[in-house]
Amino acid sequence: IAMKKSSPARVLAALANAYPDARCGLSFESPLQLLVATILSAQCTDVRVNRVTPGLFREFSTAEAFAAAPQARIEKIVHSCGFFRQKAKSIRSCCRAIAERHGGEVPRRLEDLVKLAGVGRKTANVVLNEAFGQPAIAVDTHVLRTSNRLGWISTRDPVKAEFRIMETVPEKWWTRFTLLMIAHGRRCCTARKPACPECPVLAHCSFGQEEINDRG
Repeated sequence: IAMKKSSPARVLAALANAYPDARCGLSFESPLQLLVATILSAQCTDVRVNRVTPGLFREFSTAEAFAAAPQARIEKIVHSCGFFRQKAKSIRSCCRAIAERHGGEVPRRLEDLVKLAGVGRKTANVVLNEAFGQPAIAVDTHVLRTSNRLGWISTRDPVKAEFRIMETVPEKWWTRFTLLMIAHGRRCCTARKPACPECPVLAHCSFGQEEINDRG
């Protein structure tokens, strides 16, 4: 039987109940620290980034300091995060622009953030949401997978997904949306062998119900 599309508000309320500890996995004390940590987190775990950033931020505490740093020094510190040359280059370029164009302060507008080196919409929305408390939808692989399975989107394109989610999900949920979907994607709605029988939103998910039927 075809199910009606699930109610995002009901699903998110159930996820909030299931994952009360869902929060940003990156350690930071300022918008600049979160921006740098988010750049480092591409293709890398939050745990690994959090091992690297305390030493990095002790050595470089401002955008000006990062901009003036020798690239080789940043590379050495962030080496274990992978793609270290590109990430070090992005951090320096990004921080130079912040120092020169924004008075050393991380900008608070999406259109300014995405002009910075190494900063796409996902990184920008993480910073807006977590550092500045502005409701924003950051779309990563977990958000794409879980939103597709719940029938809220039918695209693998992160930008199209972001706008479709904003149309579908009530704005009061935007601040918590990404963290709840990431928690669900990591702990239950995994890419391979999702734990559909234990899913807190199975009643709202035709994908999960079909998955269980197929498994017999």
